[in-house]
Amino acid sequence: MAPPLIVIAGPTGSGKSELALRVAQKFAGEVVSCDSVQVYRHFDIGTAKLGHGQRRGIPHHLIDVVDPGEVFTAGDYARAARPILRDISARGGTPMVVGGTGFYLRALLDGLAPAPARDDALRARLMAREQTRPGSLHRLLQRLDPAAVQRIHARNVQRTLRALEVRLLRDPGATGAPPDPLTGFHTLKIGLDPPRAELYRRVNLRLESMFHNGLIEEVRALLDGGIAASVKPFESLGYKQALAFVQGALSFQDAVAAARLATRHYAKRQLTWFRCEPDLHWLQGFGDQEIVQNEAMDLIEAHLNRPISGRAIS
Repeated sequence: MAPPLIVIAGPTGSGKSELALRVAQKFAGEVVSCDSVQVYRHFDIGTAKLGHGQRRGIPHHLIDVVDPGEVFTAGDYARAARPILRDISARGGTPMVVGGTGFYLRALLDGLAPAPARDDALRARLMAREQTRPGSLHRLLQRLDPAAVQRIHARNVQRTLRALEVRLLRDPGATGAPPDPLTGFHTLKIGLDPPRAELYRRVNLRLESMFHNGLIEEVRALLDGGIAASVKPFESLGYKQALAFVQGALSFQDAVAAARLATRHYAKRQLTWFRCEPDLHWLQGFGDQEIVQNEAMDLIEAHLNRPISGRAIS
């Protein structure tokens, strides 16, 4: 029988990390982060990274592996994560993919078809169009690739640009090389679906705590340390708004409010994405709730066909 692979997915603030720790303690698990911002070094508070002392001795992978100025794509993630999963299994552990970046998860499990190379001339023409008519690229993508546009926020011009570039350069009549799905694992996918109102309340409280307990200072330290305001992690939730405050573009109250709103919208998009993930077992609640943890344990034991002894639950 193929070795097990456990996936824990869900929106931001749903308790994925806490559930993962509990599961890992029981099933000798190791966590492979599936978060597009936690891969970056130095961006800690706004990503809700668990410190080493909070990990309860559970090994965590693909956190703090990329410098802020580096490009790290979904394809890079899949190429980095797959050997880690196999190594964990070879050592007798249970690999656990945990996070909320749906595109990373899809790249890991299903693979990605090779994309066309960058075309600077085409990109220049598209950007000239966007500068003349803001929002036109997103509307064009909506017509050409409705599935892709659902994954990209209307204000994310760079992602919209790349999606259009891929769509326009790829021959519609050719399939190209097929995606390379992950093989060799018996995979169980668990999704957390907490009540929306309580999720938003928790998200608001967590963001306010970040802003009042070090996020602003972290952003200033990053800038003072020579990290450019243009690096990709500064585009992420919380950091974007904190940076705007530090640069004087937003008041503190407006930055917090903007971060709350953007995070709620992001949580909605995450849930929409994961609703399309096949064979996802949804648990109604938060990962720090005992009833949800017990349901997850039962699912995993049934998936494995037998209980696996491991670290005792503390």
